[in-house]
Amino acid sequence: MQKYFEKQTVLVTGAAGFVGSHLVDKLLELRATVIGVDNFITGRKENIAHLFAGESTVKNFAFLETDATAPPASYLDEDAKIDLIFHLASPASPPRYQEFPVETYLINSLGTHHLLDYLHTTNPQGRFVYASSSEIYGDPDIHPQTEGYWGNVNPNGVRSCYDESKRLGETICGVFARDFKMDVRIARIFNTYGPRMDPADGRVIPNFIQQALKNQPMTVYGEGDQTRSYCYVDDLVDGLLRLGNMDQAKSETINLGNPDEYSINETAKMIKTLLKSESKIIFQNLPEDDPARRKPDISKAKKLLGWYPRVTFKEGLEKTILQTQT
Repeated sequence: MQKYFEKQTVLVTGAAGFVGSHLVDKLLELRATVIGVDNFITGRKENIAHLFAGESTVKNFAFLETDATAPPASYLDEDAKIDLIFHLASPASPPRYQEFPVETYLINSLGTHHLLDYLHTTNPQGRFVYASSSEIYGDPDIHPQTEGYWGNVNPNGVRSCYDESKRLGETICGVFARDFKMDVRIARIFNTYGPRMDPADGRVIPNFIQQALKNQPMTVYGEGDQTRSYCYVDDLVDGLLRLGNMDQAKSETINLGNPDEYSINETAKMIKTLLKSESKIIFQNLPEDDPARRKPDISKAKKLLGWYPRVTFKEGLEKTILQTQT
């Protein structure tokens, strides 16, 4: 993998985000030249601060604080030649994308179009990896979810600014792949967790960890029997890199997630146990359009990429909690 990436100039949008910052670290480890873009709506400066630490500043990394919704020609040098784009920019937790609905649907639609149009104009042989989401499946009628499933999404619900814009982003990718013969790959990312998650972003694992650390009530929405499948961030980044690297992934849409399925109640109890917390588990009303089940079918990822998650949920939680406590 290093032989491929050390020759590439890679643009990463959402570079200061939870997943984006881990991806940047790994690309730099593989000796790629990396240009990171983030406007810090939900990305955090502390996620990339280590890349600017005095004399240890990474030489093959450049960061641009800007909005990736704009055409790349407005923020990249004229002589820049991008070989590969990872488009990760977007609020990803329900509270954040509901706080920023316009920014969310623009970055996944207009931002995707501008990035693909720029790559098509400047380097038609370049590769584009779009970070889609398991949310394109909505509240699924089939279980587990395969890439061939078209989804069950409320097009005008409180989550639609994210769900439907991710679906539109996939549409745009398909147009550029079919009509303009671009090398486009789509990752449908399932629930991911690990160090650098914003503790206040509203997602289930950081919520539970923060509540349990403070011995506060752990909030479960609904009856807690809805399920999620959690993938540790290192495993996800490995999948993204394989998706960007391998020739056989051209024009493919691939689920990336851990097929081990846990109920929200099981998740809360596991975190409470690991932290030896005295928190009580309380129940509140289920949010609108909250999906009942989430579990990826990763047969395609195994076959095409040789990829599958290696970190167990307990191991990943222990690593995440350790980072949270330091």
